Amino acid sequence: MTRPLLGISACNRPFGEETAQVVIDRYMEAAMRHADAAALLIPARPDLMRASEAAARIDGLLLTGSPSNVDPARYGDADGNGPFDPARDEMSLALIDAMIALGKPVFGICRGFQEINVAFGGTLDRGLGDPARALPHHAAEGVPLDAMFAHRHDVRLTPGGVLARAFGRDGLTVNSVHFQGVERLGEGLSVEAAAPDGVIEAVSASPGGAPVLAVQWHPEWQSDRDAASTGFFGILGRVLRGDAIAAAPAKKGV
Repeated sequence: MTRPLLGISACNRPFGEETAQVVIDRYMEAAMRHADAAALLIPARPDLMRASEAAARIDGLLLTGSPSNVDPARYGDADGNGPFDPARDEMSLALIDAMIALGKPVFGICRGFQEINVAFGGTLDRGLGDPARALPHHAAEGVPLDAMFAHRHDVRLTPGGVLARAFGRDGLTVNSVHFQGVERLGEGLSVEAAAPDGVIEAVSASPGGAPVLAVQWHPEWQSDRDAASTGFFGILGRVLRGDAIAAAPAKKGV
């Protein structure tokens, strides 16, 4: 049987004196392996293609993490810390709209989670990595990659939510590799998980029947070693094949 085709968002990254379209391999590998899906990488070049052209051809969309931040102007703020990738912002937000209009699933990880919140009218808190916080959401600056992803905390899952029902438990321990996250929750999004300090860590929605699920943590990191990470991509694979997401009632804001 033909496997479902998953679109995966790319970023603009410097490559010497040029620019490359980049998807870190672990996003693609985890999704293709654990969701049993084929993949199509979608360039962040809204000047050369329309989001609707990609949305019409794929069965689902995965918005990846990235070192770049969503431009605060996208959610009505005046300034913020880069790096920024405005073409990624434009393509991702247009892809979300195009997929929802077609009733097709949208998944997000880290930056992708934040893009979904912004697409639904939410805003972002850019101070979550502050080491002075009781619960910093990012490891200390300058640590090696393994140590950065070893920075972890617990999350509580919303009773009756997509993740709680899928995993059959009320909490997880997840990696925490983000400097920003949800400030005001987007309209129509349901909280799926929250950190001990109340920071929202996962959301879901079904606007017009289009399944939406996103997490702030990184299930693609060493996904073979973590049942919940493998399980996230298992959900993705099932939804690509037609399973519904039945979200908990939407929380109107935090």
